[in-house]
Amino acid sequence: MQSNIKDSAVKQSGVRASREQAFAIVFEKSFTDSAIDEIIEGAAMARDIVVSDMARDYATEIFENVDKIDENIEKHLVARSKSRLSKVVLAVLRIAVYEIIFSKVDAPSAINEAVELTKTYASEAEAGFVNGVLGSLVRAGAN
Repeated sequence: MQSNIKDSAVKQSGVRASREQAFAIVFEKSFTDSAIDEIIEGAAMARDIVVSDMARDYATEIFENVDKIDENIEKHLVARSKSRLSKVVLAVLRIAVYEIIFSKVDAPSAINEAVELTKTYASEAEAGFVNGVLGSLVRAGAN
């Protein structure tokens, strides 16, 4: 039993680290037209990191589906347009919407992780905004 708890914690921290790597890639992509693989290669060389398969897959699949993801984000923005979102908030929302619509991550987990990323890289106020947008998306039955 103790081993299963420990294994679960290690797996969770690996998933969280991969999500954070995916966030960095998606965020960086907002500044460049470079391909995802070029961004990953540059990040690996500059920061001496190994990008996880999960992070690579997330980033690739997010940009393969970016129009549908952004459409879902825009439907649930209140008093803001997508162009007025900070690049941090947009990157976080793209990851969370991807997880909710395209992956097997349950919505509450995706929202919680998005809120935590936003608190880390933006602010508490922006985290509340992200929570509201994603909550609206889930209540509306995102597709």
